[in-house]
Amino acid sequence: MIGPPADLTETPEDGKSDMDALSDVLRVAQLSSGVFVNAEFTDPWCLETSVTPEACAPFLGPVDHIILYHYVVDGPMRVKLGDAPPISVNGGEIFMFPRNAPHLIGGDLDLPPAYAPDHICESADGGLCTITLGDGQGPRVRAICGFLGCRDIGGNPVLESLPEMLHLPVAAGRSADWLRSTFHYAAGELADGRSGCETVMAKLSELLFVEAVRRYADDLPADQAGWLAGLRDPYVARALTLLHAQVERAWTVDDLGREVGLSRSALAERFARTIGEPPMQYLTRWRLQLAARDLRRSDAPLARIAEGVGYDSEAAFSRAFKRGFGLPPATWRRQASEAAPAAL
Repeated sequence: MIGPPADLTETPEDGKSDMDALSDVLRVAQLSSGVFVNAEFTDPWCLETSVTPEACAPFLGPVDHIILYHYVVDGPMRVKLGDAPPISVNGGEIFMFPRNAPHLIGGDLDLPPAYAPDHICESADGGLCTITLGDGQGPRVRAICGFLGCRDIGGNPVLESLPEMLHLPVAAGRSADWLRSTFHYAAGELADGRSGCETVMAKLSELLFVEAVRRYADDLPADQAGWLAGLRDPYVARALTLLHAQVERAWTVDDLGREVGLSRSALAERFARTIGEPPMQYLTRWRLQLAARDLRRSDAPLARIAEGVGYDSEAAFSRAFKRGFGLPPATWRRQASEAAPAAL
């Protein structure tokens, strides 16, 4: 299988990439994948597709949100989200729903839709699930449907910045050869039923999501604001990289401005205009997200977690955490621990 595109790993001379902050945010989202459906449709057909975190819990573990995608192996098909006009999708194209928005797919979207979960069949030998729809007489459409799970800890800035649907033509962009070759490889693995194909798809799904986010950020209008738009501004991107790389540092806006090469006022104005909040307010929210992640997945003492995210005392950390999450950190941790088994 061809590896990821070279620009995923390229770094400038200072050893830091403007995408470091993006990688950091996605790590905290704790992406997990493991549910795949090998789908085959023949006209006429129409499917309403959406899946709940509870339905995916046996495969993904406890998750708060589902990111759903379809890779069309052989098309064409149509996709409709809400009241928006339908779009046509052909073989070799991907469409993704970062917030699992209900949508229709089909050859004829005027048909009464079948509900996808009612037609998914589990494999008797533990292989991939399948879904088949249509009378088998019309033109055939083949697709791979995949699901990524993620945790939502206080509002992930990347997930909040994405639209309801991302359309990713595989043939376009610098990573086109990688995406096309890798998905052809994965489709062959699925068709042959080879062992380990689910692991291949799981890793591919995570890489696919990162690539979709990167392409969306690259195509944003020049006047667009938001976290992803900040990655294109060299000063804001550098500030985000520094804040994420040294979250425990006692930052001031003066310090941050000197590091990125702007005055305090110029950086503050530029950061707030692009990201939507001042640098230190953003840093506080990010520190609390990191702390919530650590509270959820470890039993480390509160003082150690507080120090790791830049608070010089447990008391100051507890006050900030309660303002952000509505509960003291010890109570929040206990409730998160009690809720996790219920999602399985």
